[in-house]
Amino acid sequence: MKIGFIGLGNMGKPMALNLLKDRHEVIGFDTVSANLDGISMATSAAEAAIGVDCVITMLPNGVILQSVADQVLNNMTKGAMLLDCSTVDVESARHVAKLAEAKGIIPIDAPVSGGIGGASAGTLTFMVGGSEEGFTKAKALFEVMGQKAVHCGPSGNGQAAKICNNMILGATMIVTCEAFAMADKLGLNRQAMFDVVSTSSGYSWTMNNYCPAPGIGPTSPSDNEYKPGFASELMVKDLQLSQKAAELVDADTPIGQMALKLYEEFVFDEDGDGKDFSAMLPRFEKRSRY
Repeated sequence: MKIGFIGLGNMGKPMALNLLKDRHEVIGFDTVSANLDGISMATSAAEAAIGVDCVITMLPNGVILQSVADQVLNNMTKGAMLLDCSTVDVESARHVAKLAEAKGIIPIDAPVSGGIGGASAGTLTFMVGGSEEGFTKAKALFEVMGQKAVHCGPSGNGQAAKICNNMILGATMIVTCEAFAMADKLGLNRQAMFDVVSTSSGYSWTMNNYCPAPGIGPTSPSDNEYKPGFASELMVKDLQLSQKAAELVDADTPIGQMALKLYEEFVFDEDGDGKDFSAMLPRFEKRSRY
């Protein structure tokens, strides 16, 4: 396909390069200058959308997504896809989908899970909202950039799935860090803690695959001084989206609310900005109960 890729940051850049390796023609645009071998750079988002089969966006938030949609939709060919891989609020995703459909463009919201490592390795999971036609048409691209794509229903449902998933992720990481810090104070060896929990009823992805304790389990950001695979400030963003969605549909999410409060304190009031979201462990290590 001929693809316009808008947003070549930490996630978008490796995704675009994987498409290039698979012999797709990629025309890129980012507000920060980027120089990627093999990718032709457009001078604007609107230019990157001219004559392409698909525009892929990887953007910071819903406001920017709506702004970019306003720029690209008029330049896109009817029947082309607008594939948004950003994590944004459900309302923005559905608004952009309506704008696209009115122009004869196929809208797909497909936020990802897997972080920078997954983007580089082409092992992302896509949570996809949109029509069955759009999902089928985009499958070939999902297979290049990821290892799994799940069709979650109509437009906006991809964002809904991502928000629910990351609310679980944030809350689970917090309690995993709490448990390690408490185990230390109880005199329980961390390796023993991991060996028990990772094969018992307390196991989770955060324990088994992304352990916040250095030197325990598979290699994770904790083994690299908590340099982010998934930054704490991004977890704040996702938890804020989860609570905005909860308010919208009147859902009771007290654990999600508390997870947001703790991550906001960590990022804005403590030293969590720029660290991986698993750096909550050293935070709890330094704290007493009251």
